[in-house]
Amino acid sequence: MGWLGRSGTVEAAAWLVLTYLLAPSLIVFPLSLTDRSFLAMPQVGLSLAHWRHLLTSAEWLGAASQSLVIALTSTALALLFGTLCAIGCSRLASRAGEVVRAAMLLPLIVPTIVYTLGLYRLFIDLHLLGTVAGIAIAHAVTGLPYVMITVSAALANFDPRLEQAARGLGASTLQTLRMVVVPDILPGIISGAVFAFAHSWDEIIIVLFIAGRRITTLPRLMWDRVQESLDPTIAAVAAALIGFSLILLLPVLLSRAQDAAAERSKR
Repeated sequence: MGWLGRSGTVEAAAWLVLTYLLAPSLIVFPLSLTDRSFLAMPQVGLSLAHWRHLLTSAEWLGAASQSLVIALTSTALALLFGTLCAIGCSRLASRAGEVVRAAMLLPLIVPTIVYTLGLYRLFIDLHLLGTVAGIAIAHAVTGLPYVMITVSAALANFDPRLEQAARGLGASTLQTLRMVVVPDILPGIISGAVFAFAHSWDEIIIVLFIAGRRITTLPRLMWDRVQESLDPTIAAVAAALIGFSLILLLPVLLSRAQDAAAERSKR
């Protein structure tokens, strides 16, 4: 009974912490449905006026499209180089592989403002300031560690005998990589892609420094609107972003469920 009591207490504490973490995010949903012209809880009734403004505003939709293009481009770059780097590290001697992995994790360790200041000076010489390509490259570098971590974790469970068997049957290195290695570590690749995309989609510090005035991403437009006014459309955007983030997590949850089902079937 004592153990059951402690278990119940731990579970209650876990739910309390989860509620504390989620409450600030969930509050944007009623705020987005307010009938007021400023950020406040609904007074008389619920209104979809701010959602209609979000979905019909050329400014908000344009910012969302620019964020989407940048996020997709940076995710593709981070996925390509991060996956190849993780596979290469798995074939290096343990010490050399760990050194490379540590170097690839530096974008998570170095403060973003420090990284951005160095990037600003470099992009002046490369003429990448104020360009979509420059922002995508910068986001790809900061998103690469997420891909490295998830793909390396997937490779830890990869059976190298599968690759040896494929090479023994005459498959080339590219064929082995495409038909044996990548399908086996696909859940790790998908997880890395989701995290890299979410990172680029929400990033603002790099954008503020190197985007110039011609490129306005969704987080930057939200930042500008917060500085100028308290338009409830910001709450609608925040609610939409939360919903979009939950949709992004669905592939990861599905792949985890499939892995768990496969593990149970093996037992």
